Amino acid sequence: MRHTRDILWSQLFELPETPGLPLQAQLRAAIVREILAGRLPAGAALPSSRDLARLLRLGRNTVTAAYQQLVADGFLRARARSGVYVAPQAPSQAPPLPPPAADHEASDDTSAPDWSVRLRRTMRGRPTLSKPEGWREAPYPFVYGGHDPALFPVEDFRECCARTLTRAQLSHWAPDFETEDAPELIEQIRQRVLPKRGVFARPDEIMVTVGAQQAFHLLGEALLDGGTRLGLEEPGYPHARNSFALRQPLELLLPVDNDGLVVDALPPLDLLFVTPSHQAPTTVTMSLARRQALLQQAQAQDFVIIEDDYEADNLHDGAPVPALKSLDRRGRVVYVGSLSKSLSPAMRLGYVVASAALIAELRALRHVMVRHPSAFLQQAYALYLSLGHHESHGRRVNQALRERLSIAAQALREHLPEFGFSMPRGGASLWLQAPPWLDGAQLAQAARAHGVLIEPGDVFFARPPQPCPYVRLRLSSIAPARIAPGIAALARAVQDCARERRRSRDID
Repeated sequence: MRHTRDILWSQLFELPETPGLPLQAQLRAAIVREILAGRLPAGAALPSSRDLARLLRLGRNTVTAAYQQLVADGFLRARARSGVYVAPQAPSQAPPLPPPAADHEASDDTSAPDWSVRLRRTMRGRPTLSKPEGWREAPYPFVYGGHDPALFPVEDFRECCARTLTRAQLSHWAPDFETEDAPELIEQIRQRVLPKRGVFARPDEIMVTVGAQQAFHLLGEALLDGGTRLGLEEPGYPHARNSFALRQPLELLLPVDNDGLVVDALPPLDLLFVTPSHQAPTTVTMSLARRQALLQQAQAQDFVIIEDDYEADNLHDGAPVPALKSLDRRGRVVYVGSLSKSLSPAMRLGYVVASAALIAELRALRHVMVRHPSAFLQQAYALYLSLGHHESHGRRVNQALRERLSIAAQALREHLPEFGFSMPRGGASLWLQAPPWLDGAQLAQAARAHGVLIEPGDVFFARPPQPCPYVRLRLSSIAPARIAPGIAALARAVQDCARERRRSRDID
């Protein structure tokens, strides 16, 4: 009987799979799970700490500490010389939801709204950067949006988060900021981040955003409508293009060459979006002379420039070219930057620098949407910047990316000599031009069969050529040892595409 009971307890308190969570926390989570699910009703007796430690092969102190915390949280009650029981007032799970209606039942309900006719705008179907399901398990992920756990500054960032959670820091981030941002972060951006790009701004000229992408959305909402003439690089950054597309501006596609956006003979514009530091996706850097010429044209033609200083911190070669904003003397450049891209894209911290009048409007607009980005994260990142972690981490990332780019370039020359590319001065990507017959989307599909994930070039074009012989390799989250084998596997995918092409010709 006791053996059966022991098995039941062991199964009931099976610890959740949560890597990095201490055993005591895992045990607490398991007990709370069973209470909330109703499998441990109020008044139910739990095993003694000695017995549960034996059953789960845990230290007795671990079990005792878990019980004590759950007593303090109101889930358990300890009775002297009796044991531990589920508390009478312990929270219980809400009543179960009714089962979902079968598909045929839902389809027969003619009263359900037809969303296809009610939607006034949709982003579904627009080309954008995306990853297939299960992409994290792919052996060779040359794609955007991941992070490298080996490079993440765990201890430094943990220190900043822990310090931000102290009682003395609560008043700095716990109150509602309304339309404002953490003053400490604004000061760090103003004094530590922007001067490196030659940009100097007052506090009322800076606003924090939920990543650079929210900045694009806010600027689109504030500055664009159906009559706005918007200049976009072609190829260009799909996330920005899609954010602006919600307001349905008149898109004017502008060519890019080996020196960035071609600024000669620009058409009449109201607004221009550019990525001059590392053009997305070609990675080329706009020269100083061309930047100055662009600013002169903006003044002469009376248009405004949105500068996305994309990957400006990731410079591997040569001296940095000043940001467009640093050369702007007329207030025509709206500057967008990212704080957290080198840490992890999931951190979602960006900022906008513009005239105080525009920033005030953007703050009011942001308040309608999300009020403000996480105040806790702002405060923690302000501390991270103030302690110099941002700079030291940036140096480590740049060294790692320089090494990865070198490995990738050597592997491309060995395995795919027919692919053209230029070594970027910085950033984390290589833009490849395949042979003219090879379509990048077709290659991306074939590469998945070999465990290789790449970004087909057509998503970067508003009007892609057919076939579109371009792909992008992103190197930010793939281990150096996997780069060369991944490119060798990509070469095998190219061979698959060539065989399929010959087979199709034979059939025809």
